[in-house]
Amino acid sequence: MLLQASGITKHYGVTPVLEGLSLLINERDRIGLVGVNGAGKSTFLRIIAGELTADSGSISKPRELKIGYLAQNSSFNGQSTLQEVMFDAFGPLLEQERELRRLEERMADPAEQQDSARYEALLTQYAEKNDRFRDAGGFEMDNRIRSVLHGMGFGDFPPGTQVASLSGGQRTRLALARLLVVQPELLLLDEPTNHLDIATLTWLEQYLRTYSGAMVIVSHDRYFLDATVTSIVEIERHSATRYTGNYSRFMEQKEADFAQKAKLYEQQKKEIARMEDFIQRNLVRATTTRRAQSRRNALERIERLEKPGTLKQASFSFSTERRTGKDVLQVSEASASPSEELAPLFKDVSFDAKRGERIALLGPNGVGKTTLLKALVGTLPLRKGTIRWGTGVMLGYYDQEQKQLNKANTVLEEVWSEYKMLPEAEIRTVLGNFLFSGEDVKKTVGSLSGGEKARVALSKLMLRKANVLVLDEPTNHLDLWSREVLEAALEEYEGTLLFVSHDRYFLNRLADRIVELHPEGAEHFLGNYDDMIAKKQELEQWKAESAQASSSKAGAPAPASAPAPAQQDYEAEKQAKRDERAKQRKKEQAEADIARLEEEMAALEQEMALEEVFSDYVLLREKQAELDKRRQELDEAYERWESLLD
Repeated sequence: MLLQASGITKHYGVTPVLEGLSLLINERDRIGLVGVNGAGKSTFLRIIAGELTADSGSISKPRELKIGYLAQNSSFNGQSTLQEVMFDAFGPLLEQERELRRLEERMADPAEQQDSARYEALLTQYAEKNDRFRDAGGFEMDNRIRSVLHGMGFGDFPPGTQVASLSGGQRTRLALARLLVVQPELLLLDEPTNHLDIATLTWLEQYLRTYSGAMVIVSHDRYFLDATVTSIVEIERHSATRYTGNYSRFMEQKEADFAQKAKLYEQQKKEIARMEDFIQRNLVRATTTRRAQSRRNALERIERLEKPGTLKQASFSFSTERRTGKDVLQVSEASASPSEELAPLFKDVSFDAKRGERIALLGPNGVGKTTLLKALVGTLPLRKGTIRWGTGVMLGYYDQEQKQLNKANTVLEEVWSEYKMLPEAEIRTVLGNFLFSGEDVKKTVGSLSGGEKARVALSKLMLRKANVLVLDEPTNHLDLWSREVLEAALEEYEGTLLFVSHDRYFLNRLADRIVELHPEGAEHFLGNYDDMIAKKQELEQWKAESAQASSSKAGAPAPASAPAPAQQDYEAEKQAKRDERAKQRKKEQAEADIARLEEEMAALEQEMALEEVFSDYVLLREKQAELDKRRQELDEAYERWESLLD
């Protein structure tokens, strides 16, 4: 055991955040801490790290346990350089190194060498300190620092780079890099994936997979959690539940647990109703009073199960008012930068979009993905190239910085001011679906959290009914459950989707084509993120095999250059992807219709078995007609479903 938190309770004013939370952390544990925004995840990490005091409860840990804690917005200020920040992390080791240098100077001094006994003691002292320095990793400091800086995206930065010259996101990455080189026995990471591009995320996942210590990670990046953790602790309703496995396994277990609890609750509910009915019918009869009283005593002893509830979640969908033409967008040889004073971030970027496609724009940080989106929606001019939208296009744009929101407006005013033709009741209903109810709609936009602002922006986007959605990091600031709801809504969206995202789980679920931006152009990949990675690996393998074949034939007549992998019919493959996605949506809809109709038929059959129904011929005939109608609809749903099977 490394650390045990027992009965941790924390209130902010009269508002409870944590109530009796407990967590055991053993050596090599990899724990993902999840929960909705405001559940208390960051508060719990701060208490474990010793940065916040709990109202009650205890933390038990060895006195010598080294804990490394990364807060959400950790960063460095001042005039330190990259090199100084990283080497300062090795404070005790640096002092040991300075002591070794002093001993080496003494050993080189002829005066010290004249006294053989004293010189022998000096050599022994140096050997002991050198061994301790080596065992503590002193000789690996330089390599560790270089490796981590390179992996965290600072490989091309001069060691003398001033921290003050870095952006806020770069300073947060530097704080994480400094923590990783220290290698504490327990890592506490609060949203470590913020400000990381996909290449850096991939490196961090590989690093943490081989990390020798224990970790507790708070993250909204489900792909990252799948790759790094082996158990999930969910904070829900101020308490914690632990699940074995990564995030995907946790979701499966949670769904199964909920279904089992719901089943047991319904079974008990029916049993209680049956017992109460028996008691009511038999308590007044002399011959059955004793049995009814016995049944009442048994009923009083039953431990009633709580109805399994789910936390209230946002609920919304995206619809369109009209369809676009088949050709939605054509971008040719585009080049752009955030301002005229700066050089273009990319050039010669070309791609097109057809109706119903879902295209993800990827690339490293700083390559200009957001800049390209702004050029697409007309808020930024191109330096070079053309953008042509097709006929009937109605754009909806989600800005990750949410600059389109007026901070002075209330939530209600912000949405209603853009859709003045709608009645207030409808605006309030929409906001209620986005978890703004009652007095919440009177909050000013400027006072909202990042997640709340994101929900306001999404509510406006939903009301727009655009047939082309342009989304810049739409999952930023959203908790895990809100991301799941957003993805489900976008999966059902029938329009065209262009989006930038670092959320690989989101990319895998939604993208059917990827355009990867580079400073000199763009690469195109069919499929989602995993498909792109597989294609890149395939190309790398082909290049390696080609190089090996060329080197093995050195000195022989130069063979004809190896042919590139066969290029499939690009348009045909794109169309096949679109058709497959449409087919899958229809199949899922048919399955949902089947489940709904079977439930409705079962309910009708139960009604028809009631005495007040089967004794009323007219009412029974009406119920039978409804049942026949549902049966016909069910047959049609099964036919649709069977026609969609491979």
